[in-house]
Amino acid sequence: MSAGATNQLISVSPPELKFQFELDKQSYCDLKVTNSTDQCVAFKVKTTSPKKYFVRPNTGIIQPWDSGFIRVTLQAQKEYPADMQCKDKFLLQSAIVNNDTDELPPDTFNKDGGRTVEECKLRVVYMSSHSSPGPYEDVFRQSSDFTSNQALQRIKDERDAAVRQTQQLIQDLEMMKRRRSRNDPGFSLRFAIVVGVISLMVGFLLKLLSSPSVE
Repeated sequence: MSAGATNQLISVSPPELKFQFELDKQSYCDLKVTNSTDQCVAFKVKTTSPKKYFVRPNTGIIQPWDSGFIRVTLQAQKEYPADMQCKDKFLLQSAIVNNDTDELPPDTFNKDGGRTVEECKLRVVYMSSHSSPGPYEDVFRQSSDFTSNQALQRIKDERDAAVRQTQQLIQDLEMMKRRRSRNDPGFSLRFAIVVGVISLMVGFLLKLLSSPSVE
C-alpha cells in the first residue's frame, strides 16, 4: 500500500507524525486509530528507528467502529538533524482477528500464511520552536492577543477616569478652601485631613488599576 493514513480496516489521524524538536527534551505525537469495520482489528506499530522513539501501545485490538490513541514519544536528542529533515518512517500494520481474542497470536501480522495484512506508512516531520504556527494555532493566538489587548485597554480607561475624577475633586476642594478660609480659621486643618484621606484612597485605587504587563 502506498504511503498514507487510511486503509480498508483502519484510519489514522493525523496523516503524519509531527514533533516539536528541542535539544535534550522529549516530544510526543498522539495518533488516533479508528476501526472502520464491523470486526475486531489488531494493529502493530513499527519504525525504522526503534531506539529514538517510544510507542505505547505498540500493539493492540480495536473493537468494531471504535477508536483508540497511540502515543509516540521522541526521545531527547543531543544534536539537530541536518536541515531539520527527518528520514524516519513508521509502519502501522492491521489485520482482522477473532472477537474472542485476548492475546495476539505470533503470526497475526505474518503474510506468509495467506493472512491479509494491511499497512499504512507515516512519515516524520520535525518542527523547530521558531516554526510558523498551524492555522488553528494561529487563530488561537490571534484570539488570545485580541482578548489581552481588550483587557489592557479597559484597565487603562478605568485608570484614566480615576485620575480625571481625582483632579476634578482636588480642584473642587481648592475652591472650597478659598471660599471658606476667610470665614472659618479652623477649615484649613479639616481640609488637610480630608485631602490626606482622599490621597490615601486615590493611591490605593491607582495601585489596583495599575496595568499588568501583557505578553
